[in-house]
Amino acid sequence: MKAQLHYLYKKYFQAKALVLMYHRIAEPKSDVWDIAVSPTHFEAHLQVLSRLGNVVPLQALAEGVKNRKLKRNSIAITFDDGYQDNYLVAKPLLEKYGLPATFFVSTGNIGETKEFWWDELEEIILYAPLLPARVEININGQLISSCLSDEAILEHEVAIKHQNWNACQDTPPTKRSLLFYELWKNLRPLPVQEQQQCLDEIRKWTDNLGGARSDYFSMTTAQLKELSGNSLFTIGAHTVTHVALAHHTKEIQQLEIQNNIKSLQQIIGKSIELLAYPYGNYNEETVEIAENLNFNAAFTTEEQAIITKTPAYQMGRFQVANWDREVFSNKLRQWIQ
Repeated sequence: MKAQLHYLYKKYFQAKALVLMYHRIAEPKSDVWDIAVSPTHFEAHLQVLSRLGNVVPLQALAEGVKNRKLKRNSIAITFDDGYQDNYLVAKPLLEKYGLPATFFVSTGNIGETKEFWWDELEEIILYAPLLPARVEININGQLISSCLSDEAILEHEVAIKHQNWNACQDTPPTKRSLLFYELWKNLRPLPVQEQQQCLDEIRKWTDNLGGARSDYFSMTTAQLKELSGNSLFTIGAHTVTHVALAHHTKEIQQLEIQNNIKSLQQIIGKSIELLAYPYGNYNEETVEIAENLNFNAAFTTEEQAIITKTPAYQMGRFQVANWDREVFSNKLRQWIQ
């Protein structure tokens, strides 16, 4: 009987905390990875969180785990990647409601007039008005071929399917979307130099040599510095090139994280104490690096609530989608149970 009561206590009464993961506060025409939340919905989320009154800085949550004094039902807000809309849209709304947030920033695109590779790939393959009817490209020894036939010319009905496609949950609904997914899957593990070489090739055979879209840019150096200057906000590490860490040697992982820390410290003039793994991708070597670099905590994309026994370098987060107030409130209740 005592053992059963102890089990029930551990399951239902131990303190739990949530870490929310956002990426973009924007309304792009296409969002296949479901990472954009509209400004209207984001403000509704903040209103819900503000009324709950238990939003805490991520650093405080991590320290609560370390000291085994985790505040029950506490919630922390995080952003990944460093998109410029974090500064232009999320920052003023967070300030309006006085809510703290941590921004995990990949520095490779900071101050640059270019898009992340996955955004550019999505625009080219899913929305280019014209693609070659026959596609063949070699990525890291893998031949990817596709016969687009009737989809070589982009029809309105196909574009609508792409706009409604959630690549995280649904199978590709068109030949173009299947090609996109295969390219993305094979590009993701590569070093940034090889990714860019492949993108160059894709641009050439699609005749897509247009300029980068400004609403997909990362923050400027000045914006990142100003963001960090507000005591509500903390800047965390997210590698230089948003590399899928577990696919690379320990040496490359170390350089990606260390150089990211160095760049961030040079920009904001503060120490970097928190890390988020790009794509949530990590292995034992990654965890060892995080510990050796003396991060206070590191975060994955595994949807798990945090308790006092959660490993410091494997803390889970819940990705927030473009939900209205009611759905978001229901999600919070489900996650904290």
